[in-house]
Amino acid sequence: MQVKIKYAYLNATADLFYQMPARGKRSRHLVRVIKVIDERLKLIDEQKMELIKEHSHLNEDGEPKVIQTEDGEHFDIKDLEAFKKDINELMNESLVIDGGDYEETLLTVKDILLNTDREFQGKEAVLYNYLCEQFEQC
Repeated sequence: MQVKIKYAYLNATADLFYQMPARGKRSRHLVRVIKVIDERLKLIDEQKMELIKEHSHLNEDGEPKVIQTEDGEHFDIKDLEAFKKDINELMNESLVIDGGDYEETLLTVKDILLNTDREFQGKEAVLYNYLCEQFEQC
């Protein structure tokens, strides 16, 4: 048993789970999944910074140069297309939460998602549908 969530959806997934009504064991299991997501988000941020360093012109201290444009401050990326490709590859990777210690947790979160009375609209509805599809597979 496992659940896969693409990195591109992790921030929104954590936000959605924070808003899901739950008590007791159900709340603890939601928080447990949120913690796993938060840990991965920290790793993703580190990987994004590595990609920024790899694709940017560096200053004297070896840090990415920042340039001022009409849109504000941005990193001085050498090849924007190559950078975007690498970021897209990263964001298309998935967090995989395996059963084992998380089996009951995954089943509980699946039940919360599939049996919520909460209404979703717009992007949140698309995210909710994506998460239901992922959890229905476990």
